[in-house]
Amino acid sequence: MIGWVIVALSALCVAGVAWYAAAGVKIKAGWQNGESPLARYLDARRRAQFNLQLPEAIAVMSNALRAGFSMSQAFESVVEQGEKPVSEEFAILVQQLKIGMNFEEALESMSRRVGSEDLTLVTTAILISRRTGGNVTEIFDRISETIRGRMRVERKVRSLTAQGRMQGIVVSLMPLFLCIIMTAIRPGLMIPFLTSGTGMLAVLATIVLILAGWLMIRRIVKIDV
Repeated sequence: MIGWVIVALSALCVAGVAWYAAAGVKIKAGWQNGESPLARYLDARRRAQFNLQLPEAIAVMSNALRAGFSMSQAFESVVEQGEKPVSEEFAILVQQLKIGMNFEEALESMSRRVGSEDLTLVTTAILISRRTGGNVTEIFDRISETIRGRMRVERKVRSLTAQGRMQGIVVSLMPLFLCIIMTAIRPGLMIPFLTSGTGMLAVLATIVLILAGWLMIRRIVKIDV
């Protein structure tokens, strides 16, 4: 009877965690807008992909401007030649301009929607150049080179911290593997332990310590560039 109660409580816990992870995911303008862990993960993943594609989009706009195109036509070139999600976001920008939205408001809307610091830098440069009459193509080239340089540094930092992340994963999963192996080898010893109150407290304490250790390792290896 106790075993079934533990199984039911475990199932409820798993269902609750799954519901919390999936709750709050909303699709808005092609982006994940939600407060749940899954929504934040999808948002960060899509934003990272956008940032990777942004230098190429800047190069496309720069070439279009050198060829005599307007800024709106340069945006359309990104839509035609770019990949998702960059092409999707610039397509929304182009549609907003076509329905009569102010140029500055459309750019700021895309910047808020995407939430990318690199894109904010690009939109700020475009707006300033439109007001002061600067050379947009030269500004684009400098911004593109800056973004590419930062990405090179980020890749280097990620490669240097790969060992620490792998150690955190191995150390976190080791107690689970040991529990499974011991249960398979000595079920008469492990099952009574896991179904007892003391055993459940020990398992709970182990989970808490593993999570605390994982968070500490993640904080150490996470370096902002």
